Amino acid sequence: MSAASSDLPDPRNESILVHVGGELVPRAQAKVSVFDSSVQGGDACWEGLRVYDGKVFRLEQHLDRLFASAKALAFEAVPAREEVRRALFETLKANGMRDGAHVRLTLTRGVKVTSGMSPKWNRSGPCLIVLAEWKAPVYGAGGGKSGLKLVTASVRRNPPQCLDSKIHHNNLLNNILAKIEADAAGADDAVMLDVEGYVAETNATNLFLARQGVLATPTADHCLPGITRGVVIEIARDEGIPHAVRRVSLSELHAADEVFTTGTMGEIAWVREIDGRTIGSGQRGALTSRIGELFAKRTRSEGERIPG
Repeated sequence: MSAASSDLPDPRNESILVHVGGELVPRAQAKVSVFDSSVQGGDACWEGLRVYDGKVFRLEQHLDRLFASAKALAFEAVPAREEVRRALFETLKANGMRDGAHVRLTLTRGVKVTSGMSPKWNRSGPCLIVLAEWKAPVYGAGGGKSGLKLVTASVRRNPPQCLDSKIHHNNLLNNILAKIEADAAGADDAVMLDVEGYVAETNATNLFLARQGVLATPTADHCLPGITRGVVIEIARDEGIPHAVRRVSLSELHAADEVFTTGTMGEIAWVREIDGRTIGSGQRGALTSRIGELFAKRTRSEGERIPG
């Protein structure tokens, strides 16, 4: 049964076409087998892309990460890069999406001949899914007028010796458990610490803080090295903004002048409160606003144009 328009954040998404396993199908028919590895064990990798003004922002970097994740997971017979690009552009064109859209690009290990963990049962090759939706930044532009409220989760971010966060995989239970804690606390998202107690990221985004005009963001040892995170580091370098990529403690977040999150889904979003502490003045900071404006300028001037 298709979701009713009234249940959807954007009613236009009721009639979208989704690219699944080589063909475009209506939303209600966009399905994978119960034998697909994504169902059997979250065995898949994915990327989130955003479309601005007829262009896909940082497409090649996202594809690089997708194929690196598939390689790390020992996927075999992955589709060619051009095949993925073609499926992406076909989906966007079929849905008439040239701005204000977000794409979840997923590559599963594919269908198994019988249930089980071993990849030896995967004999059909990976399954490519291109899910494009009309979707504004999830926190509102710039994080909205009120900013984000965060709490620190008791669940720790997976360390590389357990499951390397540089693999952008679909097994998101580590993050989901933290998000459940945030929801229970009435917060927007949760800060996740690494196993030594240093800040890693939130359950959905990377984190930056500013203190006396200097930016800092956690190293990518226990967090995803996000594409938007990388763009912010580029902006800081190009604009001469003092910045550091280093270990960050929770108390530094609490005492920061400014904190903001970065991610394709939420872009640059300012943080008002963490664990009951008001961040800075409790308003969006000047440096956060500046970086947000510079980021927006890049999203409108860069990107790979959608054919046709």
